[in-house]
Amino acid sequence: MNITLASFLYLAAAVAFIIGLKRLQSPVTARRGNQLAGLGMLIAIIVTLLISDIISPWIVVAGLVVGGAVGGFLARTVEMTAMPQLVAAFNGFGGGASALVAAAEFLKSDALPLRTDITIVLSTVIGAVTLSGSFVAYAKLQGLVSGQPVGYPGQKIGDPVLAAIIVGLSVWVVAGGSASVLWLLVLAALILGVIRVLPIGGADMPVVISFLNAFSGLAASMAGFVIDSNALIISGALVGASGLILTNIMVKAMNRSLGNVLFGAFGAAAMEGGPGAIGEKPVRSATADDVAVTLAYAGSVIVVPGYGLAVAQAQHNLKELTNLLEERGVDVRYAIHPVAGRMPGHMNVLLAEADVEYEKLYDLDQIQDQFPRTDVALIVGANDVVNPGARDDETSPIYGMPILDVDKATTAIVIKRSLSPGFAGIDNPLFYLDNTMMYFADAKRAMTDLVTAVKEA
Repeated sequence: MNITLASFLYLAAAVAFIIGLKRLQSPVTARRGNQLAGLGMLIAIIVTLLISDIISPWIVVAGLVVGGAVGGFLARTVEMTAMPQLVAAFNGFGGGASALVAAAEFLKSDALPLRTDITIVLSTVIGAVTLSGSFVAYAKLQGLVSGQPVGYPGQKIGDPVLAAIIVGLSVWVVAGGSASVLWLLVLAALILGVIRVLPIGGADMPVVISFLNAFSGLAASMAGFVIDSNALIISGALVGASGLILTNIMVKAMNRSLGNVLFGAFGAAAMEGGPGAIGEKPVRSATADDVAVTLAYAGSVIVVPGYGLAVAQAQHNLKELTNLLEERGVDVRYAIHPVAGRMPGHMNVLLAEADVEYEKLYDLDQIQDQFPRTDVALIVGANDVVNPGARDDETSPIYGMPILDVDKATTAIVIKRSLSPGFAGIDNPLFYLDNTMMYFADAKRAMTDLVTAVKEA
């Protein structure tokens, strides 16, 4: 392929990345943006393999067919509740691929410029940390590893020692170390990824996944410098920058710092009163008929979705219920907390799947002042993001985290299977307020029963 044509196609791919990322800002244009960015990546891959003459074009075609088939299968079969795990796996594979590209360049060349050696080391270390750390995050979210922080004896000394070893091996590689030194560096980086993610609680895994997503982009960008690929540099930089921005948004939404998330073991937090302190106060339990009457004769309802809605796959049933309410003249809106679910945008995607109009979705800042003027706040599977303790209790481990003020609505209806705590592991005072109705049920069964009851109300 002509070099000029290849450069033009790389530029077109880069433009597709940028426009595609821009269109991901809105659920209305996100699908087309994703397709556009995917097309850009397809162009970049094909051009790279053709101009490099690395392997037979037929192997390229075979790889595209197999990879496309696997991707299509996952896209259609992975449930919404498992999307964070899938994203974590993608991050890990991306980081691992970048590390392998950088390592391959080191192994095939006898002498490289200093700047190339440095970028090889950076891509290898960041990529290996991303690979192992992402799959630990995957295991925590999948329940294969405890969601509680897991450490090891002497960790306060062990972590800095391992970091020092990685720095020393990196300098050795740059100074002319052999392939065996590089593989030792990879091993040390893999271990670092494991021991740094294991001590982070399951409540913070969404932030960790977002941060590791940024790491995978940085690793890819460094690999682009190693092999002199502008497309890889640009795409990696975009992923890295967007991942860091998203991470910053999430930690701000939790009123925390990134350092506190990575080193604070937030997920271990529990009420000082011990396990017996959770769920021992009296609550106002309600039946489907009680809830249906309250909803059917309300003037306005704000729905607050959470992870429980995703687990039950009840988004379509919820849409059916809200359609019935709107037919009765009820004003229905949806309040989306930035960290609801297990990854950013989890609830937006879930509701979009049920064809909920985008115009009815409001973020925290847009709808917060509407709760005092709302008849009913309907909480479906959410917990920590509606916990008044974050606003009122200075002893709470989530104190200061912005929440949706559902307790300020005339009535708060909480649909939940039990009084069990959320990811933060703490009790929720909302459950015991006089204006709260607790409807204990699986979200899908609750929606089905409420649809029937509203029709009869």
